[in-house]
Amino acid sequence: MTDYFETKSQPITKVMVWQAYKKVKANNGGAGVDQMDWSYLEAHKKTELYKLWNRLTSGTYFPQSLRQTEIAKKTGGTRLLGIPTLLDRIAQEVARVHLEKILEPIFHSSSFGYRPKRSCHDAVAQANYNSFNYNFVIDLDIKGFFDTIDHTLMLKAVNHYCNAKWILLYVERWLKAGVLKRDGNLQRTEFGTPQGGVISPLLSNLFLHVVFDKWMEEKHHEKPFERYADDIVVHCSTEKQAIHVLNEIRERMEACKLSLHLTKTKIVHVRGKASKSYPRSFDFLGFTIRLAMVTFKGKACLVPRIFVSMQSKSSILRKFKEMQIHKKRKSLAEVAKELRPIINGLMNHYHKWYKRTMFYVWNQLNARLLKWVKWEKGLYKYASRYWLRAQYKKYPRLFPHWELVHP
Repeated sequence: MTDYFETKSQPITKVMVWQAYKKVKANNGGAGVDQMDWSYLEAHKKTELYKLWNRLTSGTYFPQSLRQTEIAKKTGGTRLLGIPTLLDRIAQEVARVHLEKILEPIFHSSSFGYRPKRSCHDAVAQANYNSFNYNFVIDLDIKGFFDTIDHTLMLKAVNHYCNAKWILLYVERWLKAGVLKRDGNLQRTEFGTPQGGVISPLLSNLFLHVVFDKWMEEKHHEKPFERYADDIVVHCSTEKQAIHVLNEIRERMEACKLSLHLTKTKIVHVRGKASKSYPRSFDFLGFTIRLAMVTFKGKACLVPRIFVSMQSKSSILRKFKEMQIHKKRKSLAEVAKELRPIINGLMNHYHKWYKRTMFYVWNQLNARLLKWVKWEKGLYKYASRYWLRAQYKKYPRLFPHWELVHP
């Protein structure tokens, strides 16, 4: 009879490995440097998972190097990711679950990134609320955060909060695993925790918990902040206070072998008086917070409000452009089926507050649908518009955004 709770030198059960396998499989994802895909692992899971468990429990598990890949950034350009093998992802999930149970209760209440039952919407809502009571914001940008984390300091932080030796052993091996670059050369990893790993978000949260969250709690407990991974905003009452706190944060980051981006880190003047000119709004997690006129009890007043950022709108429009909707030789129903999950996702995320700020995006999408009509139906401008409006009258919910902005 198989004992799924059997352990060896390290306290890792077969159940822990099996549960990690199911979690990683649900997230899907591509193969690593060994080219093992999910179809192969599914067919040989008993053998492969047993071997992984055996190595993990005996201390003989060594991860393979990471496969380097690129993803597009919202601001343009690309970001490098390090993709572990499927088995390495499962091993990381085993450690992540164990470590998260220890760390989650001690993490700061103003830390929102990669945490259960917390979202970027919660962080943005709190940032907007604090902007009512504090006139200045420090918008922090850590230069190359994930690529510059010091391994010695990271392992010191892990060891401080977790006394499980197997966690420290395998975290160190993951940090030092190296990256197989796209040109075929193997690059050693002396710094950083590669984005793409299952355990990387938790480790980065732990690092900034020590470097920033706990430090703010001790040195500036009266100044609220919001942190989502390495995106941080700090609220201050006065201009003088903001300048002083920013200088102290810069010194703290340098002491922990991190650095703030010179141009992207800035002081924002939300309201009140200032001796010189500062930006009057700040972007946070795809949204912009700035003063806007509202009517309250019959009186007009300026209050901080949340809008979709111009950068987010540009990123969405760039995605629609890359899809080349007008070149799809499909029926309108098939085009709608392809676009519907994308539109619903955008609406769920960006319609959280002020929906009208997305109307420009939906009008641009309608313009691309009109271009599809011209190409597919061979019609001129006005005839194309008439045809598309006729479709809207027949099927007003064909595209989710048509309920707000019709063609």
